[in-house]
Amino acid sequence: MPTSDDLPPIRVGFTTSRKVGNAVARNRARRRLRAAADKILPAMAREGFDFVIIGRAATLKRTFDDLVKDLKTALKRLDACRKDISD
Repeated sequence: MPTSDDLPPIRVGFTTSRKVGNAVARNRARRRLRAAADKILPAMAREGFDFVIIGRAATLKRTFDDLVKDLKTALKRLDACRKDISD
């Protein structure tokens, strides 16, 4: 079984399509997603995983707390949460 020292660090990519809106809207969506990922992933995500977070048009309308909650839910559904997290 590999130890946590053997696993590569968490890598994250962000993407938004032109369907989200113009460049300003797409960049805003990516900034919001990056802020949510910076808040959640270091504490909750398991090492050795690569994540691609996709911005949708609704990303601009959701509250930041809802984005964080959505990211937590996605990690749990992907079974990518650290094992020491009991939440």
